[in-house]
Amino acid sequence: MTDIIDVSLIDWSRAQFALTAIYHWLFVPLTLGLSFIVAMMETMYVRTGSEEWKKITRFWMTLFGINFAIGVATGIILEFEFGTNWSAYSWFVGDIFGAPLAVEGIVAFFMESTFIAVMFFGWNKVSRKFHLASTWLVAVGANLSALWILVANSWMENPVGMVFNPETARNEMDSFWSVLFNPVAVDKFLHTISSGFVLASVFVAGISAWFLLKKREEPFAKKSILIAGTFGLLSSLLLAFTGDSSARTIAKVQPVKFAAFEALYEGKTNAPLVAFGVLKKSGEKIGKKDVNEFLFAIKLPDLLSVMTSGDKDAYVPGLIDHVNGNTEKGILSTAEKISRGKIARQALTDYSKAKNDNNTEKLAELREKFSNTDFRDNYFRYFGFAFIENPEDVIPDVHGAFYAFHLMVILGFWFILIFTLSIFFLYNGKLHQYRWFLWIMLLTIPLAYLASELGWILTEVGRQPWIIQNLMPVSIAVSQISTSSVQITFWLFALLFTGLLIAEVSIMLRQIKNGPNHQEEKR
Repeated sequence: MTDIIDVSLIDWSRAQFALTAIYHWLFVPLTLGLSFIVAMMETMYVRTGSEEWKKITRFWMTLFGINFAIGVATGIILEFEFGTNWSAYSWFVGDIFGAPLAVEGIVAFFMESTFIAVMFFGWNKVSRKFHLASTWLVAVGANLSALWILVANSWMENPVGMVFNPETARNEMDSFWSVLFNPVAVDKFLHTISSGFVLASVFVAGISAWFLLKKREEPFAKKSILIAGTFGLLSSLLLAFTGDSSARTIAKVQPVKFAAFEALYEGKTNAPLVAFGVLKKSGEKIGKKDVNEFLFAIKLPDLLSVMTSGDKDAYVPGLIDHVNGNTEKGILSTAEKISRGKIARQALTDYSKAKNDNNTEKLAELREKFSNTDFRDNYFRYFGFAFIENPEDVIPDVHGAFYAFHLMVILGFWFILIFTLSIFFLYNGKLHQYRWFLWIMLLTIPLAYLASELGWILTEVGRQPWIIQNLMPVSIAVSQISTSSVQITFWLFALLFTGLLIAEVSIMLRQIKNGPNHQEEKR
């Protein structure tokens, strides 16, 4: 790991990865949710034998297939970037990051890709029940793919189930189950797939609303809204529950991120939860970082303390606590963590020197140190702080984290309202009469994509400056390649992904305009 940092290379590498991830995530959540919606629709077809349900299934299955193909293309590029742009990171994480991705490719993706052929080309060639089973297996496979990718990502936010090997300067997995059942991974998986279910439900309901606005395919549209509205309402309630659970976990394992997305600078007992607010610079600073205060805010008394510990009198640490420390609350200052991180880093440097000098006595001593629980818990766990120059550098972008979190939460409650009203209006037989509400359903589609992207922005922006929480900052994770090569590929990917997005949207719009009857004509 080098001390020479090319800021331009870091910025462009981050920009390229962010570009790829944002584009990729435009396709993934629709795949996760629409696969299950299609499976539910086909289940209705098999149970009832109704050709109307078969028509509905084939229409949404076509849109699923278009989206799936584009998502795979962007996902492959994303995984390659770990090796091309983040080789220092890829080396440091060892097999911990690679193992879940390998399982994803060998098990989940192969299962998904095997049965997708039957799903699309097996109509009238296999039995109805076998075809239905294939459709469900595609849905399960798609969501299992998400599981393993999220397990790898969650380890970056809460590194568990590993030991550091000074011989190779890599982290090595010592408990697969600890990595798999990492609390962050459990919360993130449930929250992410439920967000995909909500997005897909909004997508189906919104497009069905368009058919009703055009006074086309009314039975098709109403049955689609019935499935999407019911599935969406249940999923949005699960989304709210898992979001609350995720926040509690983040408060424990990433307390700085938690304080940032609440814009909490000074720790408090009976801490209120900010429902929403507008931030402004106060003129005060923590070191070199501005402190923000609220121009206005809607606060719910005591709720932040209750969220973190179940006790309204509980103390919730703020950003100042994490930077300057709070002895009374047992919170180390960032300066102390930097000092301990430098001790851990020096131990690794000494190990490398002893190895080069063939000093077996010193090597044995240092191996014992790295295997010592006290050293791991009190020094190596802060290894990444050795590369932090200023204590306030551990504070992420508070504005970005705060607004991403609160807009995401507001939109989550909006979706619950939309699904509830859609089901209510559908059952009272007046949905098609409320054109204003049909327009709202249609225009909610982009809001679902916005909420989904905001979730990942919060995840990644809130974690900064870390690529691996407390162990490795982004600044030392990049590959030592030329900045110009990253710039060139950034613009090439920007053009490629934009082209793919335009292609998908145009193909989907054509399919939607043709409507479900076009599927029957092609048979």
